[in-house]
Amino acid sequence: MKIILTHEVSGLGAAGDVVDVKDGYARNYLIPRNFAIRWTKGGEKDVEQIRRARKIHEIQTIEQANDIKARLEGVKVRLAVRSGDAGRLFGSVTPADIATAIKASGGPEVDKRRIELGAPIKTLGAHETSVRLHPEVAAKVNIEVVAA
Repeated sequence: MKIILTHEVSGLGAAGDVVDVKDGYARNYLIPRNFAIRWTKGGEKDVEQIRRARKIHEIQTIEQANDIKARLEGVKVRLAVRSGDAGRLFGSVTPADIATAIKASGGPEVDKRRIELGAPIKTLGAHETSVRLHPEVAAKVNIEVVAA
């Protein structure tokens, strides 16, 4: 099935790319989560709009990405969340929470869609997450989750 990506999907492509994927992957995962829309002849106009918006928001060069990576890796990020007695959280930490905590800690503004969590963060303590700044540059951010 031909689809148009509306968000960056790791291993598949960036927003505005037209890709061919298996029908089930598109129907059951990409389209319901608004990561993609079905490709149509009229959808080609949307592709240009998505690409223009992407150019405005993306980091243009590898040098810029490396600068932001150095700033991100130098920031101490503390995230206060509600937790139970055993150190388990009520819910989990989302990429939006992490992006807000990075900004509050004095770091650069990061798009929540670029934050990649390996597994959901559901416990107190130190955790590491990755921020994909550029197709060739990823920053590792250490996050300390503390009880509120």
